[in-house]
Amino acid sequence: MSTLPALAADTTSTALAIFAPDGRCLWCNLAGRRLRVGLGELPLGQVEPGESAVELPVQGADGATRWLQVRCQGVEHEGQPLRLYELRDVSAERQERDRGRNYRWRLAHIEQLAKVGTWEWDVQTGVVVWSDVLLQMFGLPPGTSLDYEAYRQMLYPDDVALIEQTLETALRTGGPFSYTHRMYLADRVTLRVFECYGEVFTDPTGVPVRVLGTAHDITATQRVQDELTRLAERDPLTDLPNRRALLARLDDLLAGPRERPGALLLIDIDNFKDINDVHGHAVGDDVLRLLARLLLRELPAGTVLGRLGGDEFAVVLPGAYAEDALTMAETLCNAAVRTPVPMAGTGLRVTLSIGAASLEPGDTRDTMLAHADLALYEAKNAGRNRARLYLPEQYRHAVQRVNVVTRVRKALDEHRMRLDAQPIIDLATGDVVSHELLIRLRDGEEPALSPAEFLPTVERDDLIGDLDRWVVATATAALAHPVAMAARMRFDINISARSLESPGFGDWVVRTLHAAGIEASRLGLEITETAAITNVAAVRHLAGTLRDAGCRLSLDDFGAGFGSFAYLKHLPFSTVKIAGDFVRQADHGGADPVLIDAIVRAAHGLGMRTVAESVEHAGLVPALRMLGVDSGQGYHLGRPIPLDELLSRDPDEWRSGSTVDIVHRAF
Repeated sequence: MSTLPALAADTTSTALAIFAPDGRCLWCNLAGRRLRVGLGELPLGQVEPGESAVELPVQGADGATRWLQVRCQGVEHEGQPLRLYELRDVSAERQERDRGRNYRWRLAHIEQLAKVGTWEWDVQTGVVVWSDVLLQMFGLPPGTSLDYEAYRQMLYPDDVALIEQTLETALRTGGPFSYTHRMYLADRVTLRVFECYGEVFTDPTGVPVRVLGTAHDITATQRVQDELTRLAERDPLTDLPNRRALLARLDDLLAGPRERPGALLLIDIDNFKDINDVHGHAVGDDVLRLLARLLLRELPAGTVLGRLGGDEFAVVLPGAYAEDALTMAETLCNAAVRTPVPMAGTGLRVTLSIGAASLEPGDTRDTMLAHADLALYEAKNAGRNRARLYLPEQYRHAVQRVNVVTRVRKALDEHRMRLDAQPIIDLATGDVVSHELLIRLRDGEEPALSPAEFLPTVERDDLIGDLDRWVVATATAALAHPVAMAARMRFDINISARSLESPGFGDWVVRTLHAAGIEASRLGLEITETAAITNVAAVRHLAGTLRDAGCRLSLDDFGAGFGSFAYLKHLPFSTVKIAGDFVRQADHGGADPVLIDAIVRAAHGLGMRTVAESVEHAGLVPALRMLGVDSGQGYHLGRPIPLDELLSRDPDEWRSGSTVDIVHRAF
């Protein structure tokens, strides 16, 4: 034990106190008295001489808790062992330490909540300190020592150069920086994506001394962004590039050197609407998915197949000449024919129509699409299941089609479309049983266009629906004319396949007749055999509406489309009009009379009347009567005359005029 020090020189700021073995405080210096605590009440017995300092909490007179750091040493005075205690108020220091610990605790929790880790790089020593949260994000235990080389091994190899280049630039220029990179976690299997931000700090001379940075795991966010990008550029049904992505690739082709070849294919599934209508949209979707896989297998590397929408696909062919594009298109057509779509043990055959266009000097994206679309139009017009290459004359034909449609639309708007009336004659009595109203374009422009020259074009345009409704409205108004009312005239009009498919067309016809006060039986609608057999459900719906109202429905050009007699059984027509191809030579024997006889027997057996078309000479009248044909129509029986002229005649004139005389002489 040391000897009791001299106590007179009491100038230290450290509190000193001497205690007897029985715990009595024998003396304390001025600093001890200033502690304002009862030294005798302190648990000083916990502190043994020679041990490390101990921090003890004490309750001050003001009620606040203070912390004293206590050391003890043994001393001796007059042979008596005593204890000398050194007491120092460390409350402020402890508060500072607690503040630091709380700060680190809060920082760690903030990092966990934000899923952001921090790191600090001492540029001079090369030491990197990683926060525990960041180490855990790397799949490492807290406190793991991780130098840069070990960290570099965890980085995705393709991203190392980006990181090092970014850091090198930041050290050279100073200031903040950022980068996104991939890295494998400690298991060397899991790949994550991190978004990093940092800042370089320099000394007063501008030399970098340390770098502070953050790292945020954005793997989930990146997946969402990647999925959104995929959805923005991929077709969800077929997983092919969508229209936007495909047109971007076409733009890339057009942006390249124009001396390099390239081509575009437009692909359309033939009669895809029928597949959806007959088999359902689920089967239609299966067809699209199967076709996408099939086309991908057939296309060479470097080409881009995409879905433009609906049943239309497109292929961008970099480096392909016109001949290559056509060959590839034909290959795709053949592949589709060879590969049936599985359906409940059977195979659905799907065919394609394809238009090809090669890249030419001065072409734009719209030009190439228009050229390929024109070629596709030619492929469909030629019978489908084939490919066609764009040729300049196709453009001229397209211009002609546009001009025809424009001209007809203008004539319709300016009330320069007309109707002619051709009589339909009862071959037994010679009476006119009805008139077929035939549309005419009389707009005074050259060249004059016959129905055969403008109707096929208009029928491929939405204008045909407006034209059909104009015919119905005009015919209804004519039936309400005093002459027509007095003579009980009946009219028959032709309607297009487009109107046939229009769900509300039949109801509109009935409403139009009722509004004009016309008996529905005075109006008959004619549908060609070709339109009828390709729209069976639509014909049934329309026929039901019209027959219920009292309208007549005729199957026109029967036999021209080589239709089956079975359609007569399932479609509720009131009249069958025999195609002129069977009628023109019916008085010369051969197969025509046999076929006409079969048609007549079938129609009469089903309660339908028959009308022979193209009765062009006198010898046909007795021949057709012998075969049982009910009525006839043709130039020999009566030429078409303007409807206005017909309505200007005396009500009885049209019944007993030259037309009827011709029939009686023919008998």
